[in-house]
Amino acid sequence: MTRQEKATIIDELRYKLGNNNHFYLTDASGLTVAEINAFRKLCFEKGLEYKVYKNTLIKKALDAVDSDFSDLDPALKGHSGVIFVEETANLPAKTIRDYRKKQGGEKPLLKAASIENDIFLGEEHLKTLSELKSKNELLGEVIGLLQSPAKNVISALQSGKNNIGGLIKALAEREN
Repeated sequence: MTRQEKATIIDELRYKLGNNNHFYLTDASGLTVAEINAFRKLCFEKGLEYKVYKNTLIKKALDAVDSDFSDLDPALKGHSGVIFVEETANLPAKTIRDYRKKQGGEKPLLKAASIENDIFLGEEHLKTLSELKSKNELLGEVIGLLQSPAKNVISALQSGKNNIGGLIKALAEREN
């Protein structure tokens, strides 16, 4: 690979790392080419991009990004693949878990993840990351919580209307 090719890859990678708030580093060593292609296809179907890069190129691209990603240095050993996601932070973790269930294996491994510039190192975070709620899910919950008191008041007023109407009718009938 020439210097120009490396520079092009670093620029492309720097752009992707800088413009995606979430990315995952994986280790797919030990998987066959067919298995890696199947994983890449699953990622594509879910709207993710998965590419394998040399660790030195990833490190140089991370150093060129405005944010501090030095905490990811321990994860940049061995074989490394990067999963890019634009919006839903938990989607790559769910995809890794789905692929493992489908294949019955333990690979690819989660080496690290960056979620809104928070760093998660190690495989032990995969379950936690897969259970993260998306921004839209959180907004839906907040809206639901905000609507709940208003719905309760409206419901109480509507049920009270029937009670008050019944009382007035009963009093009117008594007077006659």
